[in-house]
Amino acid sequence: MSQSNANQPDLDWSQVRETVKLLTLSATQVQGSIIEGDESVTALTESFTSIVDHLAGINDQLQLLEQSEPRNLALGHCAATSEKIQTSIIAFQFYDRLQQCLQHVTQCLTGLSDIVESSERLYNPREWKKLQEQIRTAYTMESEKALFDAILKGKSIEEALKIAAAIETTTKGDDEDIELF
Repeated sequence: MSQSNANQPDLDWSQVRETVKLLTLSATQVQGSIIEGDESVTALTESFTSIVDHLAGINDQLQLLEQSEPRNLALGHCAATSEKIQTSIIAFQFYDRLQQCLQHVTQCLTGLSDIVESSERLYNPREWKKLQEQIRTAYTMESEKALFDAILKGKSIEEALKIAAAIETTTKGDDEDIELF
């Protein structure tokens, strides 16, 4: 016997079950995107590592040559390329932060789905407080915590984003030393 659903509701139909399905769908989509993104970033990381190794080999070989304008130009290109690669590697930090954020969204959706699915937990304020604490504890960036706190205080999305952006701006200098490789 199949469960009742929105397309064919019967006396067993439940908006809670429909909500859980949509929350699960959202969490699954986010998780799938994370997995796909990881594969792409892994390929890019391996490519950059290989390029850096080859560039170091070229640079070493150029250093063995006698001083000349072509040699010096080639060394200059190696140095410029190396700087661009380092800039690109630092830009990967964006992906790392995006991945963390998406993982937190997935955890939040899954936790929310679990509470909504359980009638004992759904109407228990302690369960909601526990979920909120678990979500906030998972955050590693102050801007995420500020966003969370603002939303729980009833701020609008726009207000919460401004608060988080302000925190992000003041802590940006602290994050610049992070390297992924």
